[in-house]
Amino acid sequence: MRRELDPRFGWPLSPRPVVVRPFQEPSGPYGPGHRGVDLAAAPGQQVLAAGPGVVVFAGLVAGRPVVSIDHDGGLRTTYEPVAPTVPAGTQVWRGQPIGVVEAGHPRCPVEACLHWGVRRGEEYLSPLPLVQTSSAIRLKPWTG
Repeated sequence: MRRELDPRFGWPLSPRPVVVRPFQEPSGPYGPGHRGVDLAAAPGQQVLAAGPGVVVFAGLVAGRPVVSIDHDGGLRTTYEPVAPTVPAGTQVWRGQPIGVVEAGHPRCPVEACLHWGVRRGEEYLSPLPLVQTSSAIRLKPWTG
């Protein structure tokens, strides 16, 4: 059962980035898909913690630098390729710098991309609902 995410986080790049590759839900635990979104960035651009949490990993995975943060509600966000500026165990808050983008993300159509992912337990989710809100405008009847 897929649960929706609360839009309580901020963007991991500033200004608000362009999504250059969307989330594609994997067909199974080892199936194809894109387990996050790729955001247009510049090499050396500061990466921000999307929400408050604890850095649980800051290092290399398969030769690429990755930062992972655990948040309330069982969420874990990941950021790559990011040269970390915070070590594992660091408490971070929304908007706090956690590293800088490095060039070289595979299949990135621009100068550099930040791959931003989120999962709840073992389930990969799109991170976009963490930041996107829909507003409803209600017009009240005018009795003039």
